[in-house]
Parts: sequence; structure tokens; C-alpha cells
Amino acid sequence: MKLDILAIAAHPDDVELGCAGTILAHLAKGDKVGILDLTRGELGTRGTPEIRLAEATDAARVLGIHARENAGIRDGFFRNDEAHQLQLITYIRKYQPEIVLLNATEDRHPDHGRGGALINDACFLSGLRQIQTLDAHGELQEPWRPKFLYHFIQDRYLKPDFIVDVTPHWNQKVAAIRAFRSQFFDPNSQEPTSYISTPDFLDFVRARAEEMGHAIGVKYGEGFTTSRALGVGSLWDLK
Repeated sequence: MKLDILAIAAHPDDVELGCAGTILAHLAKGDKVGILDLTRGELGTRGTPEIRLAEATDAARVLGIHARENAGIRDGFFRNDEAHQLQLITYIRKYQPEIVLLNATEDRHPDHGRGGALINDACFLSGLRQIQTLDAHGELQEPWRPKFLYHFIQDRYLKPDFIVDVTPHWNQKVAAIRAFRSQFFDPNSQEPTSYISTPDFLDFVRARAEEMGHAIGVKYGEGFTTSRALGVGSLWDLK
């Protein structure tokens, strides 16, 4: 399946927290969108890899995306090296996205910045025809390089290069986040408290979205950074 947009992130729930509203906005326009989680989040304080995978499936159903896969890369210990780049290239060539949404360039969790660098490099290398990869059927894959890469902003504040209005999709974004029941606040949970499981964390997520939205005159927004200049065809394209 060829996708218009592929969101790739280190952990299940990274995409929901960082750019689910943007995904929903593009789904509403008829775009085909998928998610690739690099790891199963097995080092997380709460839940298990199996629970996280089931929750990711539930979140995908809430969002209504066209595909979701997990690369099964080792949580916490993956590197931006040849082996991981080649593994990621097979997914990029499989889905041939025009746009890739990816982890922040740097963040509180080291997997986020490292994941962003790995995804960025794999997207470039995926376009080199001398790098050969095989699909699930053992057939050679065609080279493919996404046209645009946009890093979604995560825990640490980064000045956005642009902000997407996600106000119409806010409630559905929150529902997708809450599909990860093991990870976020649950007064009945007997598991240890983590950084993201406190009641205050989802308040922070809302406050960040309100801050981004306020910057462009809307209720809720999601911010992105990019390493390339943004081009528009007309000043009317700027909001």
C-alpha cells in the first residue's frame, strides 16, 4: 500500500501524543496515513510489550489509519547505524510515503532524538539505488525518498517552524492517547507511577496544544520543525 503520510516514532504512543491531530486532519482530507513504531516500548515503567502492542492497535482503530506496524527494534539501545538504517529502509520503500512525520530532533527521552536522527538518515538513504533491500516476498525493492520530513515537537519545547490547527480533531486525538490505558493516569492502577502516568501529564499535553494553538489564533495546535526551508506559492497560503 502506498501511503501519503507515514509517521515513524520510537515508541508506541509517541505519534498519538505528538501529531495525532495532524494525522486526523489529513485523514479527513482523504489522505492515506500509516504509523510505524520502532520499538515495543518494553523498557517502559508500566505495562508490557504485549499490552503496548494491543493498545497501539486500539489507538490505530480510534484514528482510522490505513496501516500500523512495529519494527521490533530494541527499546532504549537502538543506534543510528547501518543495520538499523537498512531495517528502516525496507519499511520506507514498502509504503513509499510522500511525507514522513518523525520524532523531535532532541527531547527529554534520548530515544526520541536518536530515533529522529535514525529516521532522517534512513529516509535519505532509502533513495539511493545502490542500496539493495528485499521485501517480504524476497523481491528487490525500488528506491524511494520521501519528499518532506517534519519533526513533531514532544516533551521539551522547541520553537516550531510551523503549526497545524488540530482544533476540530482534539477530542479524537485525546481518545487515541487514552487508548494506551497502561501508560497514562488510572486511579485504579497498581503499577508504579511514571513520568507520564501522573494526572498532570495530560494537562501538560493540553496546555502545550493550547500554547501552539494560541500562536496561530486557534484553540489547539501541533508544532513541527524542519531542516529545510518551507515554500509557498502565494502569501495567501500563510495563515
